[in-house]
Amino acid sequence: MAKKSEVTPADAPKKQRFGRMRQIGQAYKIASRTDKRLGLYTFGSAGVIMAISILLAVLVGPWFFWVLVGLPIAFLVGTIIFTRRAEAAVYSQIEGQPGAAASALQTLRRGWFVEQAIAVNRQQDVVHRVIGKPGIVLVGEGTSTPRVKNLLAQEHKRHARLAGSVPITDIIAGKEEGQVPLRKLGRTVQKLPKAITPAEMTDVRNRLRAMPSGANQLPIPKGPLPKNVKLPKGSMPPR
Repeated sequence: MAKKSEVTPADAPKKQRFGRMRQIGQAYKIASRTDKRLGLYTFGSAGVIMAISILLAVLVGPWFFWVLVGLPIAFLVGTIIFTRRAEAAVYSQIEGQPGAAASALQTLRRGWFVEQAIAVNRQQDVVHRVIGKPGIVLVGEGTSTPRVKNLLAQEHKRHARLAGSVPITDIIAGKEEGQVPLRKLGRTVQKLPKAITPAEMTDVRNRLRAMPSGANQLPIPKGPLPKNVKLPKGSMPPR
């Protein structure tokens, strides 16, 4: 007989559902600090869909058909709007903080290998490394574009010695011209053209493990996102 404190297999799905609900609630609370109209657009859009469904039920019928059709559509539309606006709000809160790009890169899907802060200078400009089918992607972030470019150039040269024919792409995350905004960073990396096979990916990862640390390895936050709040997957899509 299971103790009251124990979670039985039958209780696990229920506990998981409540965990997801708490996570959504936390995400809403954090995002609404920046996006004051988050609730209006989320629930308002779902309400409009349901209102249209009810109107069609009254005018056309049968009522149960339009209600059954309207409910999932309203839920889907509300979820999409909430996800996108919450994502944008969270990114706007962390943009410019040390480790923000690392947090954005953690939304990459399986098959991508992210290594945070492989090179850091005393001003806390950082370079992160992503390995995937496009090859090696070096992502720089910091408060000074010239410094970040210099740090990226150093890392590009170091990686080129071991990369062989594997392509190396440099990206700077930021809001200035020519840089990639934080909310678009994951999508930008994923859209890079495929250049290597999974076997070549494994080979280059093994080679890079032997590479000594770059620049000054100073302590740096592993990302400023609040605890227990995950960025939406898919649109910006953990490795």
